[in-house]
Amino acid sequence: MNAVGIDASKGKSMVTILRPFGEIVSSPHEVKHTSDQIDDLIREIRSLEGESKIVMEYTGRYHEPMARWLSDAGLFVSLVNPKLIKDFDNDSLRKVKTDKADSVKIARYTLDKWHKLKQYGAMDELRNQLKIMNRQFGYYTKLKTAMKNNLISLLDQTFPGANTFFDSPARSDGSQKWVDFVDTYWHVDRIRSMSLAAFIEHYQKWCKRNGYNFQPDKPAEIYESVRNIIPMLPKDEVTKFIVRQAVNQVNTASAAVEELRTRMNDIASQLPEYPVVLAMKGVGTSLGPQLMAEIGDVTRFTHKGALTAFAGVDPGKNDSGSYSQKSVRTSKRGSAPLRKTLFQVMDSLIKTMPQDDPVYEFMNKKRSQGKPYYVYMTAGANKFLRVYYGRVKEYLSEHPEIAEN
Repeated sequence: MNAVGIDASKGKSMVTILRPFGEIVSSPHEVKHTSDQIDDLIREIRSLEGESKIVMEYTGRYHEPMARWLSDAGLFVSLVNPKLIKDFDNDSLRKVKTDKADSVKIARYTLDKWHKLKQYGAMDELRNQLKIMNRQFGYYTKLKTAMKNNLISLLDQTFPGANTFFDSPARSDGSQKWVDFVDTYWHVDRIRSMSLAAFIEHYQKWCKRNGYNFQPDKPAEIYESVRNIIPMLPKDEVTKFIVRQAVNQVNTASAAVEELRTRMNDIASQLPEYPVVLAMKGVGTSLGPQLMAEIGDVTRFTHKGALTAFAGVDPGKNDSGSYSQKSVRTSKRGSAPLRKTLFQVMDSLIKTMPQDDPVYEFMNKKRSQGKPYYVYMTAGANKFLRVYYGRVKEYLSEHPEIAEN
């Protein structure tokens, strides 16, 4: 038995190799995340007699290069929740926190949990890809909002109110009618320079060319609304360039968001818990993959409370002796992206009001009691995660062949 404990950090890792009864095979030493040094480590591990198992903590993205390289080399790699390592054999009064000490502790944990370690595999790769894509999804969603606000700000100087003419939902590619409209009618004088009859004809052709339904009353409504508008920027080539560039930025960001949304659902559908998650109320093909991306493998959490703590929606505590504070703020120390997604799920439940759904009923009860918005939303998120944990764990235990593939 060769227990390889690896404490990963940015660009490098600390490695310790132990055998039972405290035998030191390799003292803590640094390995940089380069192909040469990782290959040297692989050769060292392969040269050892007996079975070897490698354990690393989930540490953001720092562990990923090492874990993937070692796994691709055919070695047994297991990724473990950092809290399990932290709590392991934690009975010493003297707290030592160094990379060397951590790698030794991980190696000792490896020996102690030898037969319970789960091997890193294809599902872990998919989860990693899904999480990275979700972070990109969040980035482009924020960028899309910023680009829209920028375009509206420009339109306030060329065509105020143009963004309010249509309330059509976005298409599957992310494009919106009002954005396409101002790409053509980027200045109010583009319309006022025509007669009403000419604009109606021009607008009808625009609708046909762009695949939008033509509503006979709409062009007259628009034409009437622009009569008294005073633009701040002139109708010239410079203004045209500025507005159309902003339109292109909105369309680019919108297309990226929708492409990521589609691909995230494709990847999430390959994970074993997908049908269970999608069956939950308030969750669809957009929020479902986002939840799965941020929660990851639910089996890495030892109990429901560990998951709610990870999300930062667990109730705080303030107890001392006989004193116990009844109302304490939630921790909010966990994953901010996960909390955001959970609140979106809660918003969906409030809008759809699904009957006989335990999460909605629990949250709605809090609302009816007059609880503040953040209180009932957080309580609902906590309840949702507990239900999520129970249903996914039960499904995976009933279908071990799916969970292991």
